[in-house]
Amino acid sequence: QVQLVESGGGLVQAGGSLRLSCLASGRTFSRNNMGWFRQAPGKEREFVALISGSDSTAYADSVKGRFTISRDNAKNAVYLQMNSLKPEDTAVYYCAASKVSYVIYSRGAYDYWGQGTQVTVSS
Repeated sequence: QVQLVESGGGLVQAGGSLRLSCLASGRTFSRNNMGWFRQAPGKEREFVALISGSDSTAYADSVKGRFTISRDNAKNAVYLQMNSLKPEDTAVYYCAASKVSYVIYSRGAYDYWGQGTQVTVSS
């Protein structure tokens, strides 16, 4: 059974940093596309960042230059380093994994999801 478990969320002041972790179990995702999405109250779940099986990365315009996605294949993990956080970054952050290696943005194309971790940025 595949599981994705996020951690690292919390409360931080604007301008601060957090590092989210996503540990996968049940199968190896070292050559798969993995992503981070977020959902704020009353809003749709939106794309944040992805890393493909070939380690190409992509970011939403709203986080470009502030967030960095990375992976550690030895740990079957993906991370999201979030710097210069803003109140509008407040959301539940979800880790997602796909069965394919190429870049995919659509949340509907991801096969596995974690339960999410809350990030709250105070002004």
